[in-house]
Amino acid sequence: MTTALPELADGDFYYESLGEGRYRSTIHAQGAWNPHEQHMAPASGIIADALVRHEPRNDVRLARISYEILGLIPGGDFQVTTSTLRPGRTIELIQAELSAGGRVAIRAAAWRMVTSDTSAVSAVEDEPMPAPDECKPWDGASVWPGGYIRSLEMRIAEGHRPGSGKLWIRTSHPLTDQDDSTELARLMGLVDTANGIAARVPPGENSYIFPNVDLQIHMYRAPSGEWLGLDNKVSFGADGIGLTSTVLHDVHGPFGRAEQILTLRKS
Repeated sequence: MTTALPELADGDFYYESLGEGRYRSTIHAQGAWNPHEQHMAPASGIIADALVRHEPRNDVRLARISYEILGLIPGGDFQVTTSTLRPGRTIELIQAELSAGGRVAIRAAAWRMVTSDTSAVSAVEDEPMPAPDECKPWDGASVWPGGYIRSLEMRIAEGHRPGSGKLWIRTSHPLTDQDDSTELARLMGLVDTANGIAARVPPGENSYIFPNVDLQIHMYRAPSGEWLGLDNKVSFGADGIGLTSTVLHDVHGPFGRAEQILTLRKS
């Protein structure tokens, strides 16, 4: 049985804004596992964009976003709704849900925390990556299908191998046709790419599939710029479960970490 392809927006962006939290995906948001679904990466970005816009405050920032992928993320029309789960003066928990066809596809909870000057004791243990201009161009579309992967510019560092690698990515496409998203939201819209940059086995028929069912992002510093660096390690267990672990970088250095739990099975 062939699944009909969804109606997609036409434009040089990931999503067309339809108003009141409603969007329509373009081919640039297309996933790698199925042509009729969205890739989790830009979907994460549009959710992060909604979280940033939810009851905004100048004295707090997003420090953690926990995405739960509840099923296939349909391409085409969908809606993002936000709410406050735990209000607070210094720490608050907010939520966003991406729904399509009457079903919640992604639920994200985010801790928003008050900021203060702690520069006197700031320190980072994560090692820096080679800068983007020190890395070589890499064609991710030669490994992975889908419109999202084709929308990226990628640069790969020396020493890349199955199971471990360092890669820089950026996109020229804004999240929406409004082109008014924050740098944080646009960078969050790239993080999920981590699961495919150093796959332990090649994807495809007569191999394995290893989609992630979540995405956990912790940020000890607010990121900026257009480049996202992924210092990546992939572990496969012996019982059908794997883990992709990534140190996240911008051009100023490491700023956080991401984890993705994988369901690993024969294709």
